[in-house]
Amino acid sequence: MSGSSQNGNSDDPDKGASEVDLSERRNRLNRKLDGQRKAEEAERAAKKSDNSGYAQAMKLSSEFISAVVVGGGLGWFVDQWFGTKPFGLIVFLLIGFAAGVLNVMRAAGRIAEPGQRYKRESSDDDGSN
Repeated sequence: MSGSSQNGNSDDPDKGASEVDLSERRNRLNRKLDGQRKAEEAERAAKKSDNSGYAQAMKLSSEFISAVVVGGGLGWFVDQWFGTKPFGLIVFLLIGFAAGVLNVMRAAGRIAEPGQRYKRESSDDDGSN
């Protein structure tokens, strides 16, 4: 009966080989776990981008609908106040629609913010002088 393996002696060649084997198995397991973590992170990022697109769609639609509703409300008040039925409602509804489209295009990045155009033109003027 040999008690050297239980006492921690490293004289046994089988124990050294088993430690190398164990170390190699641990490294393989770590590589597998790293691959699994990367796959899970990629899946999480894909889900996050889906939620981000949904949030963007909700933001754009709410901006458009709120502009049309505000325009219609203002038109209704103008019609009630001045007795111009239905022209105030029609005009302000169209203005609200145009404002909604402008807000959506601005939020989507299709057109520049009002201040950005002025800054770009002023920087062009500075560069040419």
